[in-house]
Amino acid sequence: MTGVSKSLMRFSGAEWDDMKKSSDKTVFECSACGRTTPRWEGKCSQCGEWNTVEERVFVVAGRAQDALGRRVRAPRGTPGQLGHEASGPPVELSEIPADGTTHMATGIEELDRVLGGGFVAGATMLLAGDPGIGKSTLLLQAAAAIAGTGRKVLYATGEEALEQIRIRASRLGVEGDGVFMLSTGDAGEIAEQMAVLDPAVVIVDSIQTATHPDLDSPAGTVSQIRECAAFLSEQARVGRIALVLSGHVTKDGSIAGPRVLEHQVDAVLQMGGESGGTLRMLRAVKNRFGPTDEVGVFEMRGAGLTGISDPSRLFMRQRGVNSEAVAGSAVALVVEGTRSLAVEVQALATPSSLASPRRVANGVEMSRVHLITAVLAKHMRLPVSNHDLVISVTGGLDIREPAGDLAIALAIASSMTDRPVDERVVVAGEIGLAGELRPIPRPDRRVAEAARLGFETCLVPEAGESVSGDASGVAGRSVTVMRAGSIAEAVKFALRPRPSPDESGAMSETMSIAETGRAGVS
Repeated sequence: MTGVSKSLMRFSGAEWDDMKKSSDKTVFECSACGRTTPRWEGKCSQCGEWNTVEERVFVVAGRAQDALGRRVRAPRGTPGQLGHEASGPPVELSEIPADGTTHMATGIEELDRVLGGGFVAGATMLLAGDPGIGKSTLLLQAAAAIAGTGRKVLYATGEEALEQIRIRASRLGVEGDGVFMLSTGDAGEIAEQMAVLDPAVVIVDSIQTATHPDLDSPAGTVSQIRECAAFLSEQARVGRIALVLSGHVTKDGSIAGPRVLEHQVDAVLQMGGESGGTLRMLRAVKNRFGPTDEVGVFEMRGAGLTGISDPSRLFMRQRGVNSEAVAGSAVALVVEGTRSLAVEVQALATPSSLASPRRVANGVEMSRVHLITAVLAKHMRLPVSNHDLVISVTGGLDIREPAGDLAIALAIASSMTDRPVDERVVVAGEIGLAGELRPIPRPDRRVAEAARLGFETCLVPEAGESVSGDASGVAGRSVTVMRAGSIAEAVKFALRPRPSPDESGAMSETMSIAETGRAGVS
């Protein structure tokens, strides 16, 4: 018998098994994409980043897992092992109750609008945004509102001291009864308190500071974010607890961490806004229990984030419907979820001395700007190829639907010809490559919003759904619907004085701009 065999005989079977379980595994992981490899590489072969592969030590299934199992108890009344529901036999789809998922209203109207009614028990939501945008403020306000209904809320923070949060709560006027604070980023401790308190909502601020006891990597790495989110989500699903994770974004605006994090959660909300402004926009990038086309509008004030129930008037507040028109400005009607919004699009065109003129877009996709400028150059013969263009949507709103194309085109043409768009006109339309105006969805809703805001004319594409109903019942105002078949007709109409509206006080019949006999742009 060899010396090695003799030394192994000194250990009992249980000791040998425990020694094997506690063995560590060393791998090399890319901090950018999370790819693992058994050896070090200077350049990650998956994402192509240099110097991102770092050594990591993983505990295979040893004492750390045993310690975690001793600390965390399964929620009361939950069958099966920790973090795992008893699957049971297969169930037919028709036998599954459809009313098993209910929303828990947060008491913040704009947040509930984006979520589709509120938080969902057992679901995980990720709230992402730039540092200082107001994520922690919104979560603290939501926690206080939910606690005000008699439910418990666990707020775990790994970024701020509890005293800092108490100061913020005092500024926001939050009493904090029913909100239990936990100053840790350890996923095991958070899960333990979830089992002890049995709260209705758990907030983790932020997931980048959370750590899993089985991982040797520091907080914020791909492996830590992925494993902590998966572990906490599993605990929340078993205990029927709504889990809210706060996350950061990268320089390009994407959510920090592995892309798989967005697939692990049930809802992804992204908060944005101008860094120097007070407006904050909340959008649902993903939502398994509600819509993804809603937008929540907030204003940062001294008492925290205040929801804006009428964003159109807020966006138009500085412009004013009856103010004097200026060149390079047009008003677009866009639909966000269940409501229509009127936003101002501004354009500035100046002669360029560069071989490749600059294109700057704020609130508009650059691909749409390139398409619109190409159409204007081809079908309107505007010299956009030797002009620098700056496009901006006031208020910090991002126009994502193509119905804002017409307002962008009119703003560019207005700036280049130094002729203002009629301040009484609001537009909505998608521009095709042939210069035609393509149909837009829900024109009735847009026309009603134009009448409510006091505009006299709504310019929409000639093709598409007919506008029905009478907008004169909205605030006692009427609106004339004009239709254009091409971008040339729209520019001819909007950059020239138009006839006075119908004197009957009701919405007039839809007219074609081609029938008005207007002259072209000189």
